[in-house]
Amino acid sequence: MAPKKPMTKAQIVAKLAEETELTKKQVTDVLTKMQELAYKEAKVGFTIPGIGKLVVMNRKARKGRNPATGETMKIPAKKVLKFRIAKAAKDAITPPK
Repeated sequence: MAPKKPMTKAQIVAKLAEETELTKKQVTDVLTKMQELAYKEAKVGFTIPGIGKLVVMNRKARKGRNPATGETMKIPAKKVLKFRIAKAAKDAITPPK
């Protein structure tokens, strides 16, 4: 038996439209607006209740190695965006001990 694949955006929209009795267009608009809001607010953090939150992390400068030449190089410090999974979402997949 082949493993089940993740839902596509169209499948998510169809499922939410069916369960909420909204049109697919309305659900798509809500998801688009949520996406735009997440991008805008990501600098200060954006939480999706029950799912997780986007947070900006500062990554320190470090030494790395060029895989092609083996030469040591300096990788500069930078800001990165990470997604922290909510405890409720983790517990839904792997129940606590």
